[in-house]
Amino acid sequence: QVQFVESGGDLVQPGGSLRLSCAASGLIFSLYTMGWFRQAPGKQRELVASITRTGNTTYDDSVKGRFTISRDNARTMVYLEMKSLKPDDTAVYYCNGRALGTQFSGFEFKQWGQGTQVTVSS
Repeated sequence: QVQFVESGGDLVQPGGSLRLSCAASGLIFSLYTMGWFRQAPGKQRELVASITRTGNTTYDDSVKGRFTISRDNARTMVYLEMKSLKPDDTAVYYCNGRALGTQFSGFEFKQWGQGTQVTVSS
């Protein structure tokens, strides 16, 4: 079955950096548009960044210029480089993806991993 295992979250001070990793299995990874999502306490899960099978990327306005999404199809991995972190970036970060499309709006994901906690605090 499809599985996503997120890692790399940590406690970091404002202005710091982190690199999140997502290991995907049980899917033909190269056919999937992949995304990073986050959910803060009391808030809805939101899309942070996405990357298509051909490498086209999108970013939420709140992270543009600070975060970079990338993928390694050979390793079936997706990464999120996070710089200039802010307290508002505090959330549980998840990865997920879909085939046969590049848009996540209106798409219901069937399964989520446990996510990885990112806490930005002084």
